[in-house]
Amino acid sequence: MSSAIAGGARRLVLALGALLLSACATLMPVQEGQKLIGQSQAEVQAMFGPPSDVFRLRDGTSRWIYSKQPLGQYAYGADFDSNGRLTNFRNMLSTPELYKAQINIWTRQDVLEHFGMTREPIQYYPRMRNEVWSYRFRHEDVWPSLFHFYFDDAGVLRRTQITPDPLYEPDERFRRW
Repeated sequence: MSSAIAGGARRLVLALGALLLSACATLMPVQEGQKLIGQSQAEVQAMFGPPSDVFRLRDGTSRWIYSKQPLGQYAYGADFDSNGRLTNFRNMLSTPELYKAQINIWTRQDVLEHFGMTREPIQYYPRMRNEVWSYRFRHEDVWPSLFHFYFDDAGVLRRTQITPDPLYEPDERFRRW
């Protein structure tokens, strides 16, 4: 009977170990992803699962996006060299990454390859003649916000805007003074 207990305890320890490893990848994805730098695409996929978006970039490298949108505030980018080895892993929806967008230079394709496809509904404002893509993020890693990319009819990025995320705004209808 003690060998049955020992076997069950061993299986329990293995299951808990696997659970803890997956929790690390969920709770600290950037740190866990950076530990995989130099590893193959298969090893990255084994840790994080299939990506939301996959892009072949102009320089022969590729980028996988792991998006937590539309309700999450993160999208993680896994960059691979031409041999399929991980070279970088980071949160693409951080303030410094979002500020890399170049007005009047970037196109929809550049935004798509850098941040992944928006999971928010795409808006079109006919008077402005602008299509707007929006992404949830934490401005300066603190404030729940939306980052908006405005494209003209030719698909060129013409402006960006940061607004508070309405999902995190207090509902005034229920406030009692």
